[in-house]
Amino acid sequence: MEKSEEKLKISPPPKTSAGIHAVTNALRHVYGKMGVIRGTRGLLDLNQKGGIDCQSCAWPDPDRRTINEFCENGAKALADEGMTRRIGREFFAENSISELAGRSDHWLGQQGRLTEPLILREGSEHYEPIGWDDAIGLIADKLNRLSSPDEAIFYTSGRTSNEAAFLYQLFVRHFGTNNLPDCSNMCHESTSVALAESIGLGKATIRLEDFEKTDLVIVIGQNPGTNAPRMLSSLRAAKLAGAKMIAINPLKEVGLTAFVDPNPQHYGDPFSGPLTLITNKATPLADLHLPVRIGGDMAVLKGMMKLLLERERDEPGSVLDHKFIADSTSGFEAMAEALDATSWDDILASSGLTHEQLDAAAELIAGSRSFITCWAMGVTQHADAVATIQDIVNLHLLRGSIGRPGAGLCPVRGHSNVQGDRTMGIWEKVNPSFREGLEREFDLRTPERDGYNTVESISAMLDGRAKVFFAMGGNFAAASPDTAAVEAALRKCDLTVQVITKLNRTALTPGKTSLILPCLGRTEVDEQAGREQFVSTESTMLNVQMSKGIFEPASRQLRSEVWIVCRLAKATLSDRSKVDWDGFAANYDRIRDSIERVVPGFENYNERIRKPGGFYMPNPPRDRIFTTPSGRALFAASRLNTIEIAPDRLLLTTIRSHDQFNTTIYGNSDRYRGIDGGRRVIFMNEADIAERFLAAGDLVDITSYFDDGERQVQGFAVVPYEIPKGCTAAYFPEANPLVPLKSHAKRSFTPTSKCIVVSVSRSA
Repeated sequence: MEKSEEKLKISPPPKTSAGIHAVTNALRHVYGKMGVIRGTRGLLDLNQKGGIDCQSCAWPDPDRRTINEFCENGAKALADEGMTRRIGREFFAENSISELAGRSDHWLGQQGRLTEPLILREGSEHYEPIGWDDAIGLIADKLNRLSSPDEAIFYTSGRTSNEAAFLYQLFVRHFGTNNLPDCSNMCHESTSVALAESIGLGKATIRLEDFEKTDLVIVIGQNPGTNAPRMLSSLRAAKLAGAKMIAINPLKEVGLTAFVDPNPQHYGDPFSGPLTLITNKATPLADLHLPVRIGGDMAVLKGMMKLLLERERDEPGSVLDHKFIADSTSGFEAMAEALDATSWDDILASSGLTHEQLDAAAELIAGSRSFITCWAMGVTQHADAVATIQDIVNLHLLRGSIGRPGAGLCPVRGHSNVQGDRTMGIWEKVNPSFREGLEREFDLRTPERDGYNTVESISAMLDGRAKVFFAMGGNFAAASPDTAAVEAALRKCDLTVQVITKLNRTALTPGKTSLILPCLGRTEVDEQAGREQFVSTESTMLNVQMSKGIFEPASRQLRSEVWIVCRLAKATLSDRSKVDWDGFAANYDRIRDSIERVVPGFENYNERIRKPGGFYMPNPPRDRIFTTPSGRALFAASRLNTIEIAPDRLLLTTIRSHDQFNTTIYGNSDRYRGIDGGRRVIFMNEADIAERFLAAGDLVDITSYFDDGERQVQGFAVVPYEIPKGCTAAYFPEANPLVPLKSHAKRSFTPTSKCIVVSVSRSA
C-alpha cells in the first residue's frame, strides 16, 4: 500500500457528536466533489419522498421529512457517487494493475467514476476497453462452458435495488445454482437466523414512531454516531420524550454520549438558520454505559436476565409479564434453568463488568414497561452471535416488551438495501414459499441444493470448485475476512466480473480474465426504451419506497443493473428461458408485477410504491403474531462460553472510522475518536500499553492466532483509548487480514471480525 503523505495526529475525542462540524464537513465533501449547484440539488433530493434513497445506510425515513433529510455520512456517500471526476481508457493505459494495487483505498476512490466496460486479458497488466456485446458474450460463453452451474458464484451488495436483485436471483436460479452469497452473510446473517427461530421474522419489529413512545433504549454492539448517524435523531427524540438509555459497548463512543442535532427543522421551526446550529445544546444520550469486555455481550444479557428473575422470585408479579409468557411463548422453563445454571463468576469474568453495573442496568429494565433494543455488527460478528441475539429476544419476552407501542427489536442494517435484497430472494438457501411462487410465475424448476455462502464461496474458489466470480456491486476483496485467502481465491478464478461505479480493491484482485462493467448510480437518471425508470428499496423497518435519480449519467456507456442482468440472462440462457428479459429491461413496472405475484406483502406493488413514502411490509411480531412452527415466540436456552486467552494476548475488534462507509474510504480522519492523518492505528487501554513498554504513536505489528496458524499486519500506530483492559480495536479493512476464514459464528457463518485473539509487538 502507498504510504500516506499526511502525518498522524492524535487528540482527545470530542464531547459531542454531529452539530456544526457535521454540517461543515458534509458540505466540504459535497461541494468539493460535485460543485455548489449540483451538490445542493442532490442534497435537497436525498431521502425525500420520490427522491434519491441514500446509499449510506438502511435507517428509515420519517413520515414528516425536513428539507435537510440527510446526515454527514449520507452527504459523503452522495458526493462519492456524484463526483464530477471520471476515469476511462487513458487512465488504465497509464496505470498498470500492479501500480494501482499499491495505491490506498482512499486514493482509488478519489480518481472518479468509471465510464466504459473494461477487460483485463489473461497475462496483461492493463485494463482496456471492451464493447458491451463482447463483454456480455464473453461472460455467457464462460458460464455455459462450466461443467456445472455450481462452479459459478454470484455475489450481491446491499446497494442493489429490489428490481435488480429479484431479476439477478431469477437468472442465477434459472441458470441452475443457488450460489448467491451476499453482504448479509458478513453482517446480519446471525440476526436473520436467530430472529427467524425465536419470533418467525428476521427483521425489526418496531417503527420510528416507537422511539417517542418507549421508556428505555438499549444500544448494544453498535456505534450509531458513525455507522447510522440518522439514528441519533431517533435516540434524541426518545430522550426528549423521557426515555432512559443504556449503551453496551467496549469503546465509549461519543455518538452514544451526547448529540447536537445538525438539522434546525427538527425543532419545529422551518425558518431556523445557521445561528440555530451554533446555539443548539447537546442532548445527553446514554444514562448508563457498560464497557463490556470484547466477546462479553452474552454474559451481560444473561446477567441482567438473572437479576430480573431473582427480583421476580423475591417479589412475584413485579417483573415478568406472566400473561404474555403463558399466552404467546414457549420454552421459558428451559431458559430459566439455563440461567440458573450460569454462575456469577462466569458472568462477571466474561462481561468484564461488576455486579453493581449489571444491577443498575437490570433496574432500568425492570422500571420500564416498554423498551427497544438496537444492535449491529458488535453483536453479530462473534462465535456465539446467534445465541446472543436470542438472549436479546429472551430479555424482551420476559417483560412482554414486543408488539406494543415503544417496545421491540431493532437490528440496525448498515447497507441501504441489504434487507430488501434478502426479501427479493438473494440467499444461498431458498424459502419454500418463495420457491413455489418463483416456479409458478416463470414456469421453471429451481435448484434444490443450497448454494455457497460467503465463507463457503471463498473456500470453493480456493480449492477450484468455483471458477467464475460475478459481483453485483460491493468490494468483496476488501469486505471479506482473511484478506490473503480471499485474494488468492479470486486470482485462481478463470473469470472475475465486477458491476461497479468506481474502481475498488476487488477489481485489482483479478482472476485470469477480469471484467469491469460500469453501472448507473442511484443518483442518476435511468432511462429505458425512452422512458425514465425508478427502483425501490426496503429500510431496516420494512418500509419500501421508490428511489429515482436526477443527474445525467456519468457516461453514455453506463448501463443499469437491471439492464446488465437482463442482457446477461438472455445471452446465457438463450432459448432455454421463456422469461421476457427484454420486456423487464424496458419497463421496470413489469418486474414489480412479477414480484407482486411471488413475494407476499407486495400486493398492488406498482400502485403503492408510487404513493409518497411508499408502504410497509407485513410485520407479524409487531402484532404479536409469531410465525414459528409452534405459533409462539421461543425462549432459547443457551450456555455461556467464556473466552480465555493467554496473559500476553489481547482481544481485538474491528471498527469503522467516521470517514468511511463500509469499505469506501472518504478520508484519513476519525473526528469522533481524535484521529487525523492515518488509518493504520490500534486503540489500546493505557495499562496494556504500559505493560508492553509502548507509548502513544509507537508502531506495532499485530498477530492473530487461530487453529490453522498465525496471521500478521505491520506498522499500526498505538493510540491510548478508553477501552477495557485486555481489549483493542482497529479499523477494517486494514485489520481484515487478521480474521481467520474458518472463524465464524455458529450456524450463521458470519465472520468473527469483532472478537479476534491477538498479540502486539513493537515493529522492527
